[in-house]
Amino acid sequence: METHEIRRRLDTVWRMESPRLIARLARMLGDLDSAEELAQDALVAALEHWPRHGVPDNPAAWLTTTAQRRAIDLLRQRRLHAGKHAAMAQEPDHQGSVVRDHEREVEDDIGDDLLRLLFVACHPVLPADARVALTLRLLCGLSTAEIARAFLLPEATIAQRIVRAKRTLAERGVAFEVPRRQALPPRLRSVLEVVYLVFNEGYAASNGEDWMRPALCEEALRLGRVLAGLMPVSAPVLGLLALMELQASRMNARTGADGGAVLLMEQDRSRWDWLQIGRGQLALEKALALGGDDDAYVLQAAIAECHARARRAAQTDWSRIAQLYARLMAVMPSPVIELNRTVAVARAQGAQAAWPLLEALQEDGRLDGYAPLHAVRGDLLEQLGRRGEARAAFERAAGLSGNGRERAALLARAGKM
Repeated sequence: METHEIRRRLDTVWRMESPRLIARLARMLGDLDSAEELAQDALVAALEHWPRHGVPDNPAAWLTTTAQRRAIDLLRQRRLHAGKHAAMAQEPDHQGSVVRDHEREVEDDIGDDLLRLLFVACHPVLPADARVALTLRLLCGLSTAEIARAFLLPEATIAQRIVRAKRTLAERGVAFEVPRRQALPPRLRSVLEVVYLVFNEGYAASNGEDWMRPALCEEALRLGRVLAGLMPVSAPVLGLLALMELQASRMNARTGADGGAVLLMEQDRSRWDWLQIGRGQLALEKALALGGDDDAYVLQAAIAECHARARRAAQTDWSRIAQLYARLMAVMPSPVIELNRTVAVARAQGAQAAWPLLEALQEDGRLDGYAPLHAVRGDLLEQLGRRGEARAAFERAAGLSGNGRERAALLARAGKM
């Protein structure tokens, strides 16, 4: 096999296996920095060994064995340096199993290790941006440069976030474990929040010229599917997975031939991924069967499923969507959710019925700098025949948008007034 082909295969194996490898090493060492360092050492060893001796039959097992042997050496050095020779007899059983059965070792406790790492990377002691960066680095295997490109930030900024996050986890003594039952719900909420933040940044990029960043959606979906596999009876987990599958099913239709944004009601629904819609509907059914009727993610998935059931925009059940948003407001009060309910009411009952809801949001003031509020205002004003005011609203929305494609679409609407 040619060297370039070996490197390509190693890159693929690394992207797939590095989260599992780092998760296992982190559990052994209780130290993210050392876990990442030893995983990288195993990668370097593979780059040196495989071109000379060929790709092993089980590349993942080779990387795991190489890294774990080095981790065991490091553990022994730590104990020796601490003067605790007697503790060597208490070394965890995985040291012997590394030598006994490499391939079985790769599979043992994989789910638990990944789940531990996910809960650590998304720990609430970290700010949201640090949780996102650390999760993409450790669980998705993205490099610092790739994360920086995805969020249009300097590489040094992302690197600093990751370093600070790992330092904070070490200083706080965050344990590498799945939270106990009573601590699980708030910790799980933090995990789901991070996964959905990654997805949303890919689905509707907050900055830059691209309307979407599909790679981030794919990474969030991968995380969601892993999490659903590890926690198959969690309604919130299945609800979030359903929501992401249903929203991602529209991605092919969300841009036109020129790369410009195509809004939901104008999309060519034949371009939606109906197999992915089926996966989302199945996950939603499971979440509802588990009693997730009032979970925020399940309710949002139910709203997305209302859109998915409409083969034509005119068939959308906007009354049902407005009802679901009202239930969502009761579970998770938010002016953004109320804005979405306003849109649904306008679609179901007309702009006149929705106008008092919008006025209340404007008086509230929390969304004054939020571009979608002014876009909705422009839409309602246009329906009410107040075209001059609508133009000003669309221009205000464009001025507040950080996304180039969205800004262009809003200015185009203003130009038609």
